[in-house]
Amino acid sequence: MATPKHIWEQQQSLMQQVNNNSGMINSNGSPLMDEREEEMTRSALALFRVKEEEIEMKRMEVRDKVHAHIGRVQEETRRLAEIQEELEALIDPMRKEVSTVRKKIDTVNRELRPLGLSCQKKEREYKEALEAFNEKNKEKTQLVSKLMELAGESERLRMKKLEELSRNIESLR
Repeated sequence: MATPKHIWEQQQSLMQQVNNNSGMINSNGSPLMDEREEEMTRSALALFRVKEEEIEMKRMEVRDKVHAHIGRVQEETRRLAEIQEELEALIDPMRKEVSTVRKKIDTVNRELRPLGLSCQKKEREYKEALEAFNEKNKEKTQLVSKLMELAGESERLRMKKLEELSRNIESLR
């Protein structure tokens, strides 16, 4: 296979010959000159095709190299991702467990909020009920005291009346 420089030089020389001969007019119409021009044209076309094939082959080689390089890059990217995962695991080996415990804490906190509100509401209700109970108990105590006072007063008045009656009876005797 010819080198690209050698092919290029051949192509240039053929193009010069074609340009030089195209300006000449064949006065006797000799078929020899026509054949020679035809041969040069065929040769130039063949060289052109060879050059195009070489270009196509180089393009295919470059494409294959690029695809191979892309494959290597993708493989290295995958390896780096694996290494990064391993490094993260080394940095904090308990990270997964810590994350799980944190999620559970968050769940329990969400469950505690309504329970806390319910507890506060019931405590408030209990305090109100206790206050109402204490007021009624105080009122009852006051009423019982009043009743005892009235009963004592009544007892004294009856005793006084009895004593008076008793004296009246003794005086009648």
